[in-house]
Amino acid sequence: MIASSRCRSRAFGADGRQARRDELAVAISIAFWQLEVAARILGVSHTALDRWTKTGDLPLLYSAAGRVEMPVPALLDLYESVEADRADGDRRYVLAPTMVRHREAAQSLDLQRFQQDTERSNHERARARSLAYHPAVARRLRKSMVDEARHVLFRWRDQGRIDERYADRWEQLLNQPLPEIRRALVDESQEYDDLRQNSPFAGLLSESERRRIVREAI
Repeated sequence: MIASSRCRSRAFGADGRQARRDELAVAISIAFWQLEVAARILGVSHTALDRWTKTGDLPLLYSAAGRVEMPVPALLDLYESVEADRADGDRRYVLAPTMVRHREAAQSLDLQRFQQDTERSNHERARARSLAYHPAVARRLRKSMVDEARHVLFRWRDQGRIDERYADRWEQLLNQPLPEIRRALVDESQEYDDLRQNSPFAGLLSESERRRIVREAI
């Protein structure tokens, strides 16, 4: 079990934190939080949060209005890690331990099989990155991550962003026990290749891990 998963389990064990997380989980239907709001939720200064976004350790998007926003699944994961560190007595620089763990997790990814000298087509590159990404998700898969994937799938359906065939298949899969979901995430058959290209688990790895996969699975 990796460090971030340990932090997640400790955070759930603290009184009141599960209720707070449930409150935040509702926000997945919103999809993104403005950076100022994200800092307030985390209990850190905007300056502290901005410092880590500038290093590329946190995912950011720009809204149509030009606002800087953070995806809610990333915010949920960060919130749980920060709260776990606070529960352990770390009160200052609470973002730093999580960022270090994310970088260590990125370095531990085994991407050798996805690295090659010849250039892949766009389709082959997308498949390689998906095959690198989803085993990392499978190794740390927890019920909370499946719940988040269900929220994402619900939102995509509501917004018409996913073909109903894939939505139905994901819905069936997400209702299976965790071992079955893990097996599906690493299945390299054509059926699951297609399914992973429409994956509600996108965004559940840290930005450091995502960037390394994009950089090296080429």
